[in-house]
Amino acid sequence: QVHLVESGGGLVQPGGSLRLSCKVSGINFGLAVMGWYRQAPGNQRELVGTITDDHITQYIDSVKGRFTISRDNVRRTTYLQMNGLNPDDTGVYYCNTKNRGRNFWGQGTQVIVSS
Repeated sequence: QVHLVESGGGLVQPGGSLRLSCKVSGINFGLAVMGWYRQAPGNQRELVGTITDDHITQYIDSVKGRFTISRDNVRRTTYLQMNGLNPDDTGVYYCNTKNRGRNFWGQGTQVIVSS
């Protein structure tokens, strides 16, 4: 079975930082393209960024220069380092991968940016 488990969310003040983790099992993680998504209250889930098996990353414009996605294939974990957080970054953050034509999601981790 494929499992994705996110952790690291919490409450942070504007300008602060958080690092989210996503531990993956059940797939060949080293070959997987991993994505980070977020969903703000009342909004649709949106892609934040992705990382390929070759560690090539892409981000949406609103997080470029602030967020960094990385991966540790030994630990089967992908990370989302978030710096310079602002209230617009508030939401539930999910990691995602596709395997054999199916989408797999973690349960999400809540990020609240507020003073």
